[in-house]
Amino acid sequence: MSAREQDLPQAEAAAAKPSGAPGAASGAAWRPATRLVRGGLRRSEFGETAEALFLTSGFRYDSAEAAEARFKGEAEGFVYSRFGNPTVRTFEERLALLEGAEDARATASGMAAVNAALMCQLKAGDRVVAARALFGSCRYIIEEILPRFGVTAVLVDGADLDQWRDALAEPTNLVFFETPANPTLDLVDIAAVCDLAHAAGARVVVDNVFATPILQRPLELGADITVYSATKHIDGQGRCLGGAVLGDHAFINDVLTPYMRHTGPSMSPFNAWVLQKGLETLPLRFRQHCESGHRVAHWLRADPRVGRVIYPGFADFPQAELVGRQMSGSGGPIVSFELAEEGKARVFRFLNGLRLVDISNNLGDSKSLITHPATTTHQRLPPQERALMGISDGLVRLSVGLEDVEDLLEDLDRALAA
Repeated sequence: MSAREQDLPQAEAAAAKPSGAPGAASGAAWRPATRLVRGGLRRSEFGETAEALFLTSGFRYDSAEAAEARFKGEAEGFVYSRFGNPTVRTFEERLALLEGAEDARATASGMAAVNAALMCQLKAGDRVVAARALFGSCRYIIEEILPRFGVTAVLVDGADLDQWRDALAEPTNLVFFETPANPTLDLVDIAAVCDLAHAAGARVVVDNVFATPILQRPLELGADITVYSATKHIDGQGRCLGGAVLGDHAFINDVLTPYMRHTGPSMSPFNAWVLQKGLETLPLRFRQHCESGHRVAHWLRADPRVGRVIYPGFADFPQAELVGRQMSGSGGPIVSFELAEEGKARVFRFLNGLRLVDISNNLGDSKSLITHPATTTHQRLPPQERALMGISDGLVRLSVGLEDVEDLLEDLDRALAA
C-alpha cells in the first residue's frame, strides 16, 4: 500500500484503487463484453461478488490531516458524493472502458450531461455551431439558454458538409451534434465534421445515445467528447435516470469536473448501481434490439398502409455509405415512419389502436415504445422549423424493444387497421 493510501481505512483504500480501471493492464486488454462485467470493479473487505452500493452522502477521515490531504488532492479517496462516490466511479470507469475514453463523469440525467458538457467550456463571446436536427431539449439549450449568456449559436443541416464548411470558415469554440439524429435518424459524417471543426479551433461534442458505443465510437473518429443519456439503452429497462460525459483526462479533470463539483448535476449512487448492472447485459440486449428493429423496419416498408419509413439499416438509405463507414453492422433499434394516410388524426387513431407497444416519449427500453414527436419531444418548435427538420405531423418514432418480434408485428398490423 502506498503512503497516500495509508491514510484510508481498508475498504476506502480498496475503493480508491479499482480492479480494471481505464489504463490498467487488465482492463485495457479485455474485450468489450469482459469490460462491461469487470471494468472498474471495487470490492470492499467483505469480498462481495456483485458491486457494492455505497449509498452515502459523505465519507469519514482517520484524522484532520487526512481530511486536509484529500481536499488538497494529495491523498486518494472520496470526500463527498457530489464530488465522487465509489459506486458512481465504478459506473464511470466501466463506461469509459467500453467507449475507449480516458475518463468519464456521470450525471443525474442525459440532459444534465449535455448541459454540463457545453456550459463547462463556454463563455460570453464564444461561438457554437450545431446540427439543426437535435432532441427538443438540446435545441432549447442551443437556441435559448446559450444566447442569454452571450454565446452565438449557428444551426446547420447536419448531413450537408457544405453547410458545415461555410459555418466553420470562421473561428469557433464548440461543435455539437447527435448522430443518428432524433427523430429523423439523419447522420452526420463525424470524421469530416471533426476535421473542419478542429481547423476552426473548436472542440467537438457528439451525442451518441441512439447508436450507443456498441454501434459507434465517435472518439475514434475524431470527436473530443461524447455524451449519453444512460436512461436509454444503457439502463435499458426504464428504471432510472442518468447521463455521462466522456473525453480525455485534461478535459474531464480540468474543465468538466470543477464545473460539476460546484453546480451539482451528480448521479445518485443507487442509479449508478442500477446502470452499471445494465452495462453488463448491454451487448446482448442491444443485439436483439437491432435484430428486431431490422425486421420491423422491413415489415413496415412492405405494408401499403405505411408511407415513408426511415431506417439507417436499409441498403438504399440515402446515407448508407456513411452508415457502413462509421456504424458497425446495424441500422440500430429505432425506426421512424409516416402512415400512407396523412394527418395527425389518422396517426392518433393508429397510436391509440396499439395494445402491446406503449405510447411513451422515452426510448431504449426492453418494452417497445412509440411517440409522436410533433406533439411531444419537438412540440415546442414552430411548424415551419419542424418541417425544415423533416418532422411532419404524420411522423412517429418507434423504439423496438425485446418482445417477440411476431407479437410486435401483430400489434402494429392491428393498429394500422384501426
